[in-house]
Amino acid sequence: MKTRQFVRRTRIAAPVERVFGWHEAPGALERLTPPGEPVRMVRQSGGIRDGGRVELAIGRWPFCIRWISEHSAYIENRQFRDIQVRGPFARWEHTHLFEPDGVDACYLEDRIEYALPFGLAGRWLMGRIIERKLDRLFQYRHQITREVNEAAKERA
Repeated sequence: MKTRQFVRRTRIAAPVERVFGWHEAPGALERLTPPGEPVRMVRQSGGIRDGGRVELAIGRWPFCIRWISEHSAYIENRQFRDIQVRGPFARWEHTHLFEPDGVDACYLEDRIEYALPFGLAGRWLMGRIIERKLDRLFQYRHQITREVNEAAKERA
């Protein structure tokens, strides 16, 4: 199975504790989903701590698929990981990293190691489409995270 890697890293002018806490708060995944994306939360338990699970319905009927992921590698204010248990990829491991940059700023890094289904045919048919989709999705997620957390600093 040939894996690919996607990385997005952004500096945010807000303390790492605030940015991490924002990701840990209820509703974070919904806040990070771009408007109009056909993604619906089916079930969630345990938050982002080890053993937490998320089940999503992605797409529109009759082409809706279930994506189940489990969280692991939780280190408060530093990282958490979600690993696909069931879903559209042959492999999906997404690590969310939070690195302090002084007391009032941090870096948010999303690092995804994934493999497309159907081997060479899947890579040929879907490779560029998935890369562009990930780029747009994480550009949106990092922008929202930055805007909300930097605005919170201004209100404080």
